[in-house]
Amino acid sequence: MMPHCLRAMTTIMDIREGVRSDVLDYQQLMTFLTGYAKPRDRISAFLADGSLVRVRKGLYVFGDRYRRALVSRELLANLIYGPSYISLDYALSIYGMIPERVTEVTCMTSGEKRRFVTPFGVFSYRPLSPRRYAPGVIWAGEGESRYLLAAPEKALVDKVWSDARFRPTRQRDFDAYLFADLRLAEERLATLDLGRIESIAGAYASGKITLLARCLAKRSRRET
Repeated sequence: MMPHCLRAMTTIMDIREGVRSDVLDYQQLMTFLTGYAKPRDRISAFLADGSLVRVRKGLYVFGDRYRRALVSRELLANLIYGPSYISLDYALSIYGMIPERVTEVTCMTSGEKRRFVTPFGVFSYRPLSPRRYAPGVIWAGEGESRYLLAAPEKALVDKVWSDARFRPTRQRDFDAYLFADLRLAEERLATLDLGRIESIAGAYASGKITLLARCLAKRSRRET
């Protein structure tokens, strides 16, 4: 008869076949390692041979040989720290609203300000009050890689609201900020949903964001 210790041996393929996503957490791993007196030692072995990659404490990605797709950094952003959604410069870059290629995944959270340096890049989180958090957040991606993302209007509002250096006192202050400082693409700005901007501005109850909404509405009237 095969010794019990060998019968209980769990391979990375056992785990791979039992998990749909390429990303898994500590609790998922534990469901496969219940036969071990020291399951953390087994996890350490998977990490040592590259079968698993630790993103942060309690969050893992299968190693290169066992992944079924490219790692979605957008999905990781939601999972590394939450509740959170992708916004600010990274979201503006996704939408082609700014010319820069942004490598740091920037997020908003209802929690505390945090920053994580991981094998898959840097992820930063800025705090936002619960009242301001939800309006303008949408689902993006497909299947197991769906993630929460700011709509373009929300990403712009978050950027303006979060930039403590920018303190407008009148609508005309936005021209230099939006087009010289942020270098926003005017053609993309023209496609924003002004109704959504107004709705988000109402939730923020911020003089700066109210001015932004009025500025964008004025530009829209001038262009039509």
